[in-house]
Amino acid sequence: MELTVTPAALDCFRQEWAFGDGEHIRVFVRYITEGDPPFAFGITRDTPSDAALTTVAGSLTFFMERKDVWFLQGNRLTIDCLGEDIVFQLL
Repeated sequence: MELTVTPAALDCFRQEWAFGDGEHIRVFVRYITEGDPPFAFGITRDTPSDAALTTVAGSLTFFMERKDVWFLQGNRLTIDCLGEDIVFQLL
Protein backbone atom coordinates (compact mmCIF):
# COMPACT_ATOMS: atom_id res chain seq x y z
CA MET A 1 0.00 0.00 0.00
CA GLU A 2 1.17 3.45 -0.86
CA LEU A 3 -0.29 6.94 -0.58
CA THR A 4 0.99 9.58 -3.02
CA VAL A 5 0.04 13.25 -3.24
CA THR A 6 0.82 15.07 -6.48
CA PRO A 7 2.25 18.60 -6.51
CA ALA A 8 -1.00 19.80 -8.14
CA ALA A 9 -3.03 18.32 -5.27
CA LEU A 10 -0.71 19.86 -2.71
CA ASP A 11 -1.19 23.28 -4.33
CA CYS A 12 -4.96 22.74 -4.31
CA PHE A 13 -4.97 21.84 -0.61
CA ARG A 14 -3.01 25.00 0.16
CA GLN A 15 -4.69 27.46 -2.23
CA GLU A 16 -8.32 26.30 -2.46
CA TRP A 17 -8.76 24.44 0.84
CA ALA A 18 -6.52 26.72 2.98
CA PHE A 19 -4.50 23.95 4.63
CA GLY A 20 -1.40 25.28 6.36
CA ASP A 21 2.02 23.99 7.36
CA GLY A 22 1.98 21.15 9.86
CA GLU A 23 -1.67 20.17 9.38
CA HIS A 24 -2.86 16.56 9.16
CA ILE A 25 -5.31 15.42 6.51
CA ARG A 26 -7.16 12.14 7.04
CA VAL A 27 -8.22 10.16 4.00
CA PHE A 28 -11.15 7.93 4.87
CA VAL A 29 -13.60 5.56 3.23
CA ARG A 30 -17.25 6.54 3.18
CA TYR A 31 -20.45 4.92 1.98
CA ILE A 32 -21.93 6.87 -0.93
CA THR A 33 -24.65 4.79 -2.59
CA GLU A 34 -25.83 1.33 -3.40
CA GLY A 35 -24.00 1.61 -6.76
CA ASP A 36 -20.85 -0.14 -7.82
CA PRO A 37 -18.66 0.51 -5.94
CA PRO A 38 -20.73 1.82 -3.05
CA PHE A 39 -17.72 3.44 -1.34
CA ALA A 40 -15.52 6.47 -2.06
CA PHE A 41 -12.75 8.42 -0.39
CA GLY A 42 -13.28 11.52 1.71
CA ILE A 43 -10.86 13.95 3.36
CA THR A 44 -10.93 15.95 6.57
CA ARG A 45 -8.63 17.76 8.99
CA ASP A 46 -7.90 15.36 11.81
CA THR A 47 -5.27 14.05 14.20
CA PRO A 48 -4.08 10.46 13.71
CA SER A 49 -5.18 8.01 16.38
CA ASP A 50 -4.38 4.67 14.70
CA ALA A 51 -2.68 5.59 11.40
CA ALA A 52 -1.76 2.64 9.21
CA LEU A 53 -0.55 4.62 6.21
CA THR A 54 1.16 8.03 6.30
CA THR A 55 2.91 10.28 3.81
CA VAL A 56 4.26 13.81 4.08
CA ALA A 57 3.90 16.14 1.09
CA GLY A 58 5.35 19.60 1.49
CA SER A 59 4.67 20.23 5.15
CA LEU A 60 1.25 18.50 5.17
CA THR A 61 0.79 15.00 6.58
CA PHE A 62 -1.73 12.74 4.85
CA PHE A 63 -2.83 9.57 6.59
CA MET A 64 -5.33 6.71 6.63
CA GLU A 65 -6.49 5.04 9.81
CA ARG A 66 -6.21 1.28 10.16
CA LYS A 67 -10.00 0.90 9.89
CA ASP A 68 -9.96 2.42 6.36
CA VAL A 69 -6.97 0.84 4.60
CA TRP A 70 -8.99 -2.29 3.74
CA PHE A 71 -10.35 -0.37 0.75
CA LEU A 72 -6.89 -0.07 -0.82
CA GLN A 73 -6.53 -3.87 -1.02
CA GLY A 74 -2.75 -3.56 -1.36
CA ASN A 75 -3.02 -0.95 -4.16
CA ARG A 76 -1.58 2.53 -4.45
CA LEU A 77 -3.74 5.61 -3.86
CA THR A 78 -2.75 8.82 -5.65
CA ILE A 79 -4.39 12.08 -4.65
CA ASP A 80 -4.42 14.58 -7.52
CA CYS A 81 -6.19 17.78 -8.52
CA LEU A 82 -8.37 18.36 -11.58
CA GLY A 83 -9.32 22.03 -11.84
CA GLU A 84 -10.28 22.88 -8.27
CA ASP A 85 -11.39 19.34 -7.42
CA ILE A 86 -9.43 16.74 -5.49
CA VAL A 87 -9.49 13.37 -7.27
CA PHE A 88 -8.50 9.96 -6.00
CA GLN A 89 -6.85 7.40 -8.27
CA LEU A 90 -6.66 3.84 -6.98
CA LEU A 91 -4.01 1.91 -8.93
